[in-house]
Order: sequence, then C-alpha cells, then structure tokens
Amino acid sequence: MSELKWFKSSFSEASGNACVEVAICDDTRIALRDSKSPAAQTSVTGTAFRSFVNAVRRETLARTT
Repeated sequence: MSELKWFKSSFSEASGNACVEVAICDDTRIALRDSKSPAAQTSVTGTAFRSFVNAVRRETLARTT
C-alpha cells in the first residue's frame, strides 16, 4: 500500500501530524492509516467506509443542533 496517494482531512491540524489519512486502493477498497504511524495501514470496503463517514456526519450534526 506504500504507492497509494494519501489524502488528509481538511479539518486536520496545521502540522498534519495527528490525523487519519485515506487512499483509494481500487474499485472496492479504501486504505486507512494514522499519520503518526504511517506504516500501520489497513483497508476496508468502500461500503464500510461510506457507512462510517455517514455515521460520523450524523453524530456531528446531532451534536450541533
């Protein structure tokens, strides 16, 4: 997974050293890693990742209303 193009959230801290990074592996998998420990990587299905992101969005919305 080292040849992947990694992306950080626009909400990451300015130094970019404390965030989750994601990369698209292929048509079905999304790779994840912690910027503090980039060698430790995992991947999940695109469906699982979308479910996670949607759950975070719902929780964030619920806390702001």
